[in-house]
Amino acid sequence: MKPLIADINYIEQYTQKFITLLIEYSPKLIGAFILLFVGLWVTKLINRFARKLMVKRDVEPTLVEFLSDIIFWALRIVLFIAVISKLGIESSSFVAILGAAGLAIGLSLQGSLSNFAGGMLIILFKPFKLGDTIEAQGVSGMVIDIQIFVTQLLTANNQVIYIPNGALSNGTIINFSQQQTRRTDLTIGISYDTNIKQAKDIITEIIDRHPKIHKNPHATVTVRELTDSGIKIAIRAWTANEDFADVTADLLEQSKTAFDQAGISIQPFLKEFSKS
Repeated sequence: MKPLIADINYIEQYTQKFITLLIEYSPKLIGAFILLFVGLWVTKLINRFARKLMVKRDVEPTLVEFLSDIIFWALRIVLFIAVISKLGIESSSFVAILGAAGLAIGLSLQGSLSNFAGGMLIILFKPFKLGDTIEAQGVSGMVIDIQIFVTQLLTANNQVIYIPNGALSNGTIINFSQQQTRRTDLTIGISYDTNIKQAKDIITEIIDRHPKIHKNPHATVTVRELTDSGIKIAIRAWTANEDFADVTADLLEQSKTAFDQAGISIQPFLKEFSKS
């Protein structure tokens, strides 16, 4: 019976200690939870207000998204430190530990830091913005989001591509949307038996009739190259950026149709001939 009574006494002592600790720390726990929930709400409110303010001040959408992300995470870190301070943990010591941990993490995540720096460079120098169509790192698409570490592109076949900002900022970027006009650079091959003037006149007539091709700068149709397999005719016509794809397709289709009616055959370029 004595061991059983001793065990009961131990349980009562631990229970009493637990209740005492719970009573002692319950105000801190309740305060920390209240601070956490209120802080999360205030964080969202501040972030939403900052976003609306930037939009109202006509800040570029790219910068709005980027700064919103930075404000969001900065407020979350401040809230986290405030909550642990409310629980009685010394914030200064924790900040020191957090700084040391941040340094260690930073050294191990140098790639991520370079992506962050790349994102800052993109925002600073603005090689592109949201909605622009670009080509970079071997892929092309429309910019739909610029985040802290990556940039998202939407391809023509509706695929989302994530490009690290570090590689993006250090590589070559082709921006197809920065200028309002764009030139089509097409090449059509004809045989040596074809009358060059007739072929050029047919293409020029097609260009003159097309409503989306600009008259100024004037389009040109010239002989680009004489190869072993045929004559290369270069077509250079200016159009609005948004009409580029349609104009390119129209020129190719209408040139083929007109050549067929005139009895002119399009000559393929045989690479094995040109190499020899």
